[in-house]
Amino acid sequence: MKEQMALERLTGLIAFARAGSMGSYTAAAHSLSISPSAISKSVQRLERHLGISLFTRTTRSLTLTPEGRELHERALRLLRDAEEIEQAAMAARAEPSGTLRIAAPLPIGVHVIAPALPAFRKLHPKVMVDLRLNDQFVDIVEEGIDVAVRIGDLADSRLLSRSFDPHRICCFASPDYLAARGTPMHPDELKGHDTVSLRYQSTGQVLRWPFRIGGRVIEVVPPSGVVVDVSDALIATLAAGSGIGISATFIAAPYVARGELVPVLTEFAVERHNITVLWPESRRANPAVRAFLTLLQDVLQNGMTAKARLSV
Repeated sequence: MKEQMALERLTGLIAFARAGSMGSYTAAAHSLSISPSAISKSVQRLERHLGISLFTRTTRSLTLTPEGRELHERALRLLRDAEEIEQAAMAARAEPSGTLRIAAPLPIGVHVIAPALPAFRKLHPKVMVDLRLNDQFVDIVEEGIDVAVRIGDLADSRLLSRSFDPHRICCFASPDYLAARGTPMHPDELKGHDTVSLRYQSTGQVLRWPFRIGGRVIEVVPPSGVVVDVSDALIATLAAGSGIGISATFIAAPYVARGELVPVLTEFAVERHNITVLWPESRRANPAVRAFLTLLQDVLQNGMTAKARLSV
């Protein structure tokens, strides 16, 4: 009985640590792959045992009490220690197994990672992949993510990282649109065309279109009649004839292969060196993480290079 009570307090501390970091029982439950009610009950049992309230709860928010704030960092250390113990145990097994939580932005997840998962699962059938696609940056450590792919600058020094070969950014339009409106030969000629732009979900800012002109990169924001916040929607809109837009070539490649899109202003296309894979220090020896990094290395460096050649 004492052992059961100690185990309940331990699970309560883990639930408290994750819920305090994420500000929501639902988000904490999602990151731990359990139900929100299990998180709530564990925290309530812990509060009864400690004799204090850890959270101030309303219908819309979950906020740490002053006592909860004092205990939260200690609970986080416990959670990190528990995860490191789990990772060490997994590393002791030669064959990759267990759940592998992967976070990625939508374009990379849809066009790069998802198509590679069948091959990964065939090689490592004991690994269950939990792929989470979101253009918002997540806290990898707090949410228990094993591997994350990011596009853009890095700011988290707690993470190990690996950069990959550059990808190209180029303009595209449908053949029908170009037949009706003509093909621009210089970025300055975009002023006479309909354009479609992308808005970042993470910042709400509209993507600045980069062009390499005269040995330097300039960025412009053309006035657009259509603005979307998902790359696949942008490409679909262009293929339907809405105008000219700019995209990573690996996203547009399938449409180019089918003849639904044509690269435009290719001599002004720009390379980007901003795709990085990250993983926590605690996952360094995880066999499933190592196996996925190996596969991703091949997919990103070989597959995306081939798509770039096809598109531009």
